[in-house]
Amino acid sequence: MEQKLKGLVEELEAKLSQVKNANDLNLLKAEYLGKKSVFNDLMKQLKDIPNEEKPLMGKLINEAKQQIAAKLDDAKMEMDRKLVEEKLKSEAIDVTLPGKSSNVGSKHLLSQVIEEVEDIFVGLGYTVKEGPEVESDKYNFEMLNLPKDHPARDMQDSLYISEETLLRTHTSPVQVRSLLENTNQEPMKIICPGKVYRKDDDDQTHSHQFTQVEGLVVDANATLADLKGTLLFVAQKLFGEERKIRLRPSYFPFTEPSVEVDVSCYKCGGSGCSMCGYTGWIEILGAGMVNNNVLRDAGYDPDKFQGFALGMGIERIAILKYGVDDIRAFYTNDLRFNKQFRGK
Repeated sequence: MEQKLKGLVEELEAKLSQVKNANDLNLLKAEYLGKKSVFNDLMKQLKDIPNEEKPLMGKLINEAKQQIAAKLDDAKMEMDRKLVEEKLKSEAIDVTLPGKSSNVGSKHLLSQVIEEVEDIFVGLGYTVKEGPEVESDKYNFEMLNLPKDHPARDMQDSLYISEETLLRTHTSPVQVRSLLENTNQEPMKIICPGKVYRKDDDDQTHSHQFTQVEGLVVDANATLADLKGTLLFVAQKLFGEERKIRLRPSYFPFTEPSVEVDVSCYKCGGSGCSMCGYTGWIEILGAGMVNNNVLRDAGYDPDKFQGFALGMGIERIAILKYGVDDIRAFYTNDLRFNKQFRGK
């Protein structure tokens, strides 16, 4: 019996040398250790031998079985190791090869300009406010000193959704809402960036949708001189420290007095060129002192409070800063245009 068990171990070793894959190994394991294996037959034969020999024979059978199980386990581990080596070899990465470039997006030019304007005003102590793009006639017109029959409403070319609802024509309603929310009537300095809509035909200089940033300051001591100082600071931060501004009388229903603001031409320095129409100046925004009617409708006493407001078109600022010659380029999603202004 001992020789037979030794022969089984040697026989397994010989067969293991012929194993080529995991299936062969599993078949070999079933042959030697499965339910119908030679060891099960040997265990059944123990009942036919004398009782005094059974312990020794059982021990020899178990030892042989353990040797075969160990050799099968070693063979499985060696096979797994070789498979891992082959897989690593086939999936090896050549780190000396150049990497694959990927297209990384960037912020749109208008977003960059909005953030630049916001940074300037936040540095001056302003708070950024936002509001709905679908607005009521009350906030968009009436509380801004434009009653139902006011002729200045024709200037806005509004897109109405219903008789009392429209797409906002400016971000001024955000100013009105902020005044109403300021129930303690504390001094206020805010800017309101956002999209606005006008019933306009799209061409090189016009768009039915564009972006504004409006500013509002209300306290007991705001003056036109404060407004001019703010406008000069903003213009120099946007277009260069050497820029100058001038204020021209104008008309807006929600400010009185009202002014148009020009900046000295960045191309010719004010001497006159085709960029500025040979005037030396380029119009950039409108502004003025908040009309008393607007303050009164928002619950402020004009005898105690005064303020100033300003509004600029972000597309116009971007056109002047970066030499864009067609406002439609901001909205056509042409990657060739967008890539020119990656990272400012």
